[in-house]
Amino acid sequence: MSRTELKNRAKQSLNGNWGTAILGVVVYMVVTSILSSTGVGAFVTGLVAVGYISLYLVLMRGGNPSFEGCISAITENIGTKFIATLLVSLYTFLWSLLFIIPGIVKSYSYAMTPYILLDRPELSATEAIKESEKMMNGHKMDLFILELSFIGWIFLSVLTCGALILYVEPYMAATKTAFYLELKGPDPVPEAEAEEQQIYTPEA
Repeated sequence: MSRTELKNRAKQSLNGNWGTAILGVVVYMVVTSILSSTGVGAFVTGLVAVGYISLYLVLMRGGNPSFEGCISAITENIGTKFIATLLVSLYTFLWSLLFIIPGIVKSYSYAMTPYILLDRPELSATEAIKESEKMMNGHKMDLFILELSFIGWIFLSVLTCGALILYVEPYMAATKTAFYLELKGPDPVPEAEAEEQQIYTPEA
């Protein structure tokens, strides 16, 4: 799927859901700002990001996200998610010590970890990170270019003193979620539903 198709898919999912998406951005920015001003901010903002990402997974799959759902996304298996987000930050920092570029490259390797944690709660923190590395193998540059394609929108956000970010951030988040879903492939059909959809041909 091309970048244009990913963006179109994102915009289609946001149609009729902009209010929810904008409210999600405002809550996310306020919460992370408050946490960043505290001593524990660096340790828990990753968890808040998981809840924020869950909103777009629901949207992109045609569901109706809710505040309660975002909270549940954070609290369910919270230990695993906390360790995973902490390890991602630690690994990225350690790679950055080898110069900036290795740290940036590895950050893209780990980029799908929050999505995987939400979709595959049975995985451990390290397993989710390894799955992200596997998923992003050969696709790190694709994500980098996809994010870079929003540079014009980001520049316009700066010119509007940040007001346009309420449009740009949901657009970017939904597009990145579309990217993840494209890499992941179609969701498996539940066994009961698959049986209902199965076509039986009568014996001659």
